[in-house]
Amino acid sequence: MKLADQIIAQLMDAGVKRIYGIVGDSLNPIVDAVRRTGGAAKGGIDWVHVRHEEAAAFAASAEAQLTGELAVCAGSCGPGNLHLINGLYDANRSHAPVLAIASHIPSPQIGMSFFQETHPDRLFVECSVYNELVSTPQQSPRVFDSAIRHATTLKGVSVVTLPGDVADEEANVPTPRFVKTAEPAVVPPPEVVQQFADLVNSAGKVAIFAGAGVKGAHDEVIELARILSAPVGHSLRGKEYIQHNNPFDVGMTGLLGYGAAAEGMQDADLLIMLGTDFPYNQFLPGVTTVQVDRAGEVLGRRTGVDLPIHGDVLETVRALIPLVKPKKDAFLKAQLKRHEKLMTKSVGAYTRKVEKMKPIHPEYAASILDDLAARDAILTADTGMCNVWTARYLRPMGTRRLIGSFLHGSMANALPQAIGAQAAFPQRQVISVSGDGGLSMMLGELVTVAMYQLPVKIVVFNNSSLGMVKLEMLVDGLPDYAVDVPATNYAAVAEGLGIKAVRITDPRKLASGYKEAFDHRGPALVDIVTDPKALSLPPEVTSQQVFGFATAMSKIVLNRGAGEAVAMAKSNIRNIPR
Repeated sequence: MKLADQIIAQLMDAGVKRIYGIVGDSLNPIVDAVRRTGGAAKGGIDWVHVRHEEAAAFAASAEAQLTGELAVCAGSCGPGNLHLINGLYDANRSHAPVLAIASHIPSPQIGMSFFQETHPDRLFVECSVYNELVSTPQQSPRVFDSAIRHATTLKGVSVVTLPGDVADEEANVPTPRFVKTAEPAVVPPPEVVQQFADLVNSAGKVAIFAGAGVKGAHDEVIELARILSAPVGHSLRGKEYIQHNNPFDVGMTGLLGYGAAAEGMQDADLLIMLGTDFPYNQFLPGVTTVQVDRAGEVLGRRTGVDLPIHGDVLETVRALIPLVKPKKDAFLKAQLKRHEKLMTKSVGAYTRKVEKMKPIHPEYAASILDDLAARDAILTADTGMCNVWTARYLRPMGTRRLIGSFLHGSMANALPQAIGAQAAFPQRQVISVSGDGGLSMMLGELVTVAMYQLPVKIVVFNNSSLGMVKLEMLVDGLPDYAVDVPATNYAAVAEGLGIKAVRITDPRKLASGYKEAFDHRGPALVDIVTDPKALSLPPEVTSQQVFGFATAMSKIVLNRGAGEAVAMAKSNIRNIPR
């Protein structure tokens, strides 16, 4: 048995079904070992040939996030595995169990400035929980076993650097048997839970802020909110786990936020942060705070925390509920009323009476997408304005999934993630919500979709602009510059690749266009020409931001004329929370 065959057998034993990557030179022994397995249909492993290794890492990350199981990507020596880095950074920050095989130059040449030489064992240190170089066939089985164990238990990226000549040697030691371990529970001590209860019982007004760590604890958190009459806000990553079937929901805070979440937290006497490492401390209030998280290292690093609790949200809330006393609902009612007003006037308002407005309002396009997407759809969202529209208009329903580059903030993530999602769930509807900037950056992956006839539905919000960057410039008092790109017909590009395509410029045709694409059995692309001047403001608008907009508009008037400034104002007045 070649060492490459032994490695692939280890991956199969760990439940791996496919490897995403691009074949080549030092990686060829691994690729040929994959070929010899006969593919997943015969109990082996499939090789998914992407166009760029970054896409391979994003696809593996999506598969791992959605299944909770190990996913694998690979890159050949030098440039091949360097291309993995951005996607692996995203995977590691998203706590996705991913194993990356970084093949290396021939081992006798390491350290000799050989063709394509890099040092993968050094380069991947910051985007991994395990990173090791295999030097001999005797070492390999234990290294790969350790890499699999690190990725699956620490929920992060393992990188194994493997010289091509070593992979092609004979295997000469037994393979450790992989036995999957159950997920452990982190339970705080009873005295800490009692301290938590004492703080809750002594507080007048309590608010809850939930992140992705509330996964699996939806009903318990809702019951706690009911007892405490506490409004429940959430982060973007927490949205899919807590927003559905939640009568206490007050929306999302942060730069992409909406609703009364920010104000609800600010007005509370006690803030309970559950399973969130929310990074924007400017949106967190300076009130008495309890933070609960199974990752003890994140406690207190974003805001002052009066009681940090190292524990699972589920176990902690279960232990807390019997110890707390019910509270009056005046605070909750006020926040729900405020939330309803904000949702009607500054979120819901601009999805109505816009059926004839051109260019298409992106908010309206997102709203119709929410209506027509399957109840169990998997949606991937590009960074930028697509994050905003999906965060505000797509309902998780407890059955849908929404993933994106929510912690790393990379462009071009949506389409590669949709590839991984569709490969893992061939029977579910998978929708890539792509911006034209993100799609054009990874445009080659349309070839991957066409090649495998993956039934991914690619919805393109095509505003010929880097909308989020434009917003960043305006709030800083700068006129927008170098953010616009030539208008591109992505539907025509897709058709050229044999992908079903629909181009929509009239908002009255959104529903029929979506339906035509979604009913198609193979891959389909919906190219929606949206308003390039439609931006988004956060739920709390500071005086500095207002000053920045005013200053930028003055510069636009001076440099490009009043007409453009007026057009931008008309497109965005509906986005100002009021």
